[in-house]
Amino acid sequence: MAVRTPDPDPEPDDGIGGFGDAQQPARDANPGWLSEFELEEARRHLPMLYVEAIPVRTDGSGQVTELGILLRSTPLGEMTRTIVSGRVRFGETIRDALFRHVENDLGPMAFPLLPPQPLPFTVAEYFPIPGVSAYHDDRQHAVSLAFVVPVTGTCEPRQDALEVTWFSPEAAASDAVAAEMEGGRGTLIRQALASLGLLR
Repeated sequence: MAVRTPDPDPEPDDGIGGFGDAQQPARDANPGWLSEFELEEARRHLPMLYVEAIPVRTDGSGQVTELGILLRSTPLGEMTRTIVSGRVRFGETIRDALFRHVENDLGPMAFPLLPPQPLPFTVAEYFPIPGVSAYHDDRQHAVSLAFVVPVTGTCEPRQDALEVTWFSPEAAASDAVAAEMEGGRGTLIRQALASLGLLR
């Protein structure tokens, strides 16, 4: 099964229609967005920069009680689990990219709590050749800054996500969940839990 870093279609304000629409954005409408041809060409020559977010819910004392993991259907109809993920645009801050992708995947009512200067808990490197690292993306070499993001609102998955499943830290760290995660992201979930002091 091919696994990949999720790369959802741009939202409507990018000037691109929905899934399967061949329309491309005008150059001046969003100069930070690449056409499909330009993106493929860049992927052949450069590592792509991504942000990834693991949404969490906390209790009154700030302890993480649940982690949100997305359920997606692949183009081949296979069901996989993944996390919020997407590219950083040219000229976009890491914070803005993180906020945009959380809103794209979890909806505008997720209300993520982002600090002024977010710091990743790790940097993950995805390679198109399996076995080079714990992470794999068959399309490209991608470098991803991974964050834990508390959310306080209602999460309603959008784009190609079917649902958000909330797992306890113990369940999220299980081998069963790791086996369902695409691209080696079960390792990323465990690294997030370790950074929070929740990996037993």
